[in-house]
Amino acid sequence: MALSRLQLLKPPHPSPLLFPTISSPPRLLSQSRSLAKGFSTRRLFCSQSDGSLEDSGAGESSPSIVGDLLDYLNESWTQFHATAEAKRQLIAAGFRLLNENDDWDLQPGGRYFFTRNMSSLVAFAVGEKYNVGSGFHVIAAHTDSPCLKLKPRSASSKSGFLMVNVQTYGGGLWHTWFDRDLSVAGRVIQKASDGSFVHKLVRVRRPLLRIPTLAIHLDRTVNTEGFKPNFESHLVPLLATKLEEAQVKSEDKKSLSISSKSVHHSLLLQVLSEELGCNVDEIMGIELNVCDTQPGCLGGGNNEFIFSGRLDNLASSYCALRSLLDSCKFPGDLANEQAIRMVALFDNEEVGSNSIQGAGAPTMFQAMRRIVDCLAQDYIGEGAFERAIRSSFLVSADMAHGLHPNFSDKYEEHHRPELQKGLVIKHNSNQRYATSAVTAFLFKEVANIHNLPVQEFVVRNDMGCGSTIGPILASGVGIRTVDCGIPQLSMHSVREICGKEDVDIAYKHFMAFFQSFSDIDRKLSVDF
Repeated sequence: MALSRLQLLKPPHPSPLLFPTISSPPRLLSQSRSLAKGFSTRRLFCSQSDGSLEDSGAGESSPSIVGDLLDYLNESWTQFHATAEAKRQLIAAGFRLLNENDDWDLQPGGRYFFTRNMSSLVAFAVGEKYNVGSGFHVIAAHTDSPCLKLKPRSASSKSGFLMVNVQTYGGGLWHTWFDRDLSVAGRVIQKASDGSFVHKLVRVRRPLLRIPTLAIHLDRTVNTEGFKPNFESHLVPLLATKLEEAQVKSEDKKSLSISSKSVHHSLLLQVLSEELGCNVDEIMGIELNVCDTQPGCLGGGNNEFIFSGRLDNLASSYCALRSLLDSCKFPGDLANEQAIRMVALFDNEEVGSNSIQGAGAPTMFQAMRRIVDCLAQDYIGEGAFERAIRSSFLVSADMAHGLHPNFSDKYEEHHRPELQKGLVIKHNSNQRYATSAVTAFLFKEVANIHNLPVQEFVVRNDMGCGSTIGPILASGVGIRTVDCGIPQLSMHSVREICGKEDVDIAYKHFMAFFQSFSDIDRKLSVDF
């Protein structure tokens, strides 16, 4: 969830892709998956002859996706890795990769997707009964999270240490990044043997960096007056002692260009080259995030919580992706569908979405127009795209504020979402969220039909409100939108927490949305 402009101004409070293997220790991952019982990939709902839906898990525990979410979180250290993993799963499920530069050949019943900047993605499945003017049923989320990013010139030295200069990205709780085992991951531009340039994903799994706090003996008032670091001078990770710089292989030192050596530490470039299996002089550019190396896992007395970084907003992204995959997984899943089911995952939400890969770009709506034009074929008439948008519905999925037991006074008295109680519908009369009475009703009706719990959130009048991609997309072309999210604690911390049950409820709610919204929407009499 992005912060408002006012909140961001305030100082924060105390082509070929590499698909790296999961960084979690095998024992920990197997324990987490065994505890997340029943993470079956079987279909959640079965269509009935009358068009209604039934829970295919009747009489037994419903399938859980929590184990698979943990895999996704541990694979997705950056927005690039999250998109790459989504791409891998879509291809494995039979979705066809499109290129935005090519002509598209789309057919009813087909499943397709494309990526942009390796950090955003749009995937869609066309109903077999699609008619010109039929709408899009969309779930949109974002792949980025607050983090530290390497500066273009990251190499610096202080008091005998090799330091890595970083920028703050988004509105993070930066004090939580101190004393963590950190590393780097992201995208590298590599020169190939034929002289061409390729993008490669890289992730250094071992702890590589650390931002140490100052000993309390030298900061006696930290517990009474608060921890108030300067984010330019104090939030600088240390890489090594200067002695380590001399241990870089002499041949690698010789291969470094003067510009590369002066921009980034040769030791860091050597680590990257070893991870990529290339020579140091083949690394032409890097775009790296600083990442916490501790894997996501289950926690709590009953293993009812998920402890992980980047829950905001990869938990929403995965629930959206998985629901699309599973809603059109079996033959006949799209047989009676007139609409187009779509998932859109954007980058840069945490900094305002104003980028080519963000929700502020017309990516999704350009795709919608192309889809409508492609499927129209010999249709002669006007306003096909506009009619389609008028019939469409967007679910903006971004994590929500769960009730913090130690700070309950920070929440509006009658809108206090709890963990393990289901998705939260977000309301704001100042349009920080795009929910209206009508869109809230329709989304709650999806839940009511399938006996799923729903909560609602309104921020206190004396507090600022964050925002999402919901208002950006809603106003971009006039699409009906509801803002919702999984409740969580420690939002924007390096390590966040949400309820295990809420993940499965969100998945079921999104599945129900894809499979039943067409029938529900037809029952609503609209006064134009």
